[in-house]
Amino acid sequence: MKVGIVGCGFVGSTAAYTLVLKGLVNDLALVDLNTKAARAHAEDILHATPFARAARVVAGDYPLLEDADVVILCCGVGQRPGETRLQLLERNAAVFSAVVGQVLRYTKEPILLVASNPVDIMTHVTVKLSELPPERVIGSGTILDTARFRALLGEHLGVSPSSVHAYVLGEHGDSEVLAWSSVKVGGMPIADFAAQRGQHLTEEIVAGISDGVRHAAYRIIEGKGATYFGIGAGLAHIVQAIRDDERRILTVSGLTEDVAELRGTCLSIPRLVGAGGILGEFRPDLSAVEDEELRRSAAMLRQLFEELPLDGYAREG
Repeated sequence: MKVGIVGCGFVGSTAAYTLVLKGLVNDLALVDLNTKAARAHAEDILHATPFARAARVVAGDYPLLEDADVVILCCGVGQRPGETRLQLLERNAAVFSAVVGQVLRYTKEPILLVASNPVDIMTHVTVKLSELPPERVIGSGTILDTARFRALLGEHLGVSPSSVHAYVLGEHGDSEVLAWSSVKVGGMPIADFAAQRGQHLTEEIVAGISDGVRHAAYRIIEGKGATYFGIGAGLAHIVQAIRDDERRILTVSGLTEDVAELRGTCLSIPRLVGAGGILGEFRPDLSAVEDEELRRSAAMLRQLFEELPLDGYAREG
């Protein structure tokens, strides 16, 4: 499989390293405005291949993306002091209009995997700018938030996170929804499992886990400046589902079409991911409170997207 990555900062370079260590690619192309840094990452990652699986790792300009099956978009600009969220979105939309055009100039209907924040809006922007079938544009969405949720639940209950089925839905951000009502462990509702383990879920424990999920990024950024290990692994996980046509259920962001009250919005709900991209989407069973929270999250994202002056941007290239 050939994968391209545009944007080789912390997230892009970590995703590249993870893809190679997991043996998911045989051809990896890195593109960044800072070509010196991209080439340094490529050389460094290439030196790791004897400890993993042989792969071609190169860096340079957009022509290197030719025939890529998946292109991961980790590009964009950071928020300036005093800048509103909408102003940041407008600047990132301008960046994406150039990047998406260049990517599609050298690739034929790739799957575009969006990791740039705010990821749900940037996924929607990419759908519009690329004019690709919506199922071929995937945002990383709440895949990391869901992993955090499962990891903390597993830690509390003393079980592997892979035995925990729990989802974080909606926006990858402050309005995200932790779907506590549908959490299952070993096929059992979490309250029943926790009781059998003698690890009852008190209000204090629920609040602590929720805080651990919602505010993890803030704590990590405060401690080391950025989050990249978790999302790098998450991006590799999505690529693996595509490469192997795993038809895995993942909480990724995409243009919602089959869930009436969320239609036309990019946000995370359980989605079936395989070789063709997003193969299906599902309406989770939620409590009344969670359902209302998800609708509010969707409404906020929809409003932000509609406020973007995208008519002023056209795909370049």
